Amino acid sequence: MHPQLYLWLTVIHFVSVMAYVVSLFYLPRILVHIAEGRAEGQSVDRLFIMARKLFKFGHIMFVVALASGLWIAWKLGYFSGQGWLHAKLILVFLFIGYNHMTFGMVRKAERGTLTWSSNALRWFNEIPLIALIAIVYLVVAKPF
Repeated sequence: MHPQLYLWLTVIHFVSVMAYVVSLFYLPRILVHIAEGRAEGQSVDRLFIMARKLFKFGHIMFVVALASGLWIAWKLGYFSGQGWLHAKLILVFLFIGYNHMTFGMVRKAERGTLTWSSNALRWFNEIPLIALIAIVYLVVAKPF
């Protein structure tokens, strides 16, 4: 792969991953604010708009991150004998499930059927941090 192409693909990948992870961190936090706002009798309509827009933005960033990351991995031959990449991709696909589960919870909250407490939602919000630490470790250390 041409060095300049690799450089730009890596930059695009890093930036889009950061943007996607921000959405993974903040979408559950919006749910916390919805739960707490409702408990205090406040209007939370604006939070639902924010959640939908954030989910859409995060989804677009995920597609860019996945495409650029797969392109880099394919061009550098990482799919053969790179166990760390396979482990990373498993965690990335778990991120997808987590993100869609979170947006499903937003939809339940819109219908008024979400039963999670704000405290439970705060704990749920920590899951991506743990997965992100594991992903960064895999990328940096390449343990297998």
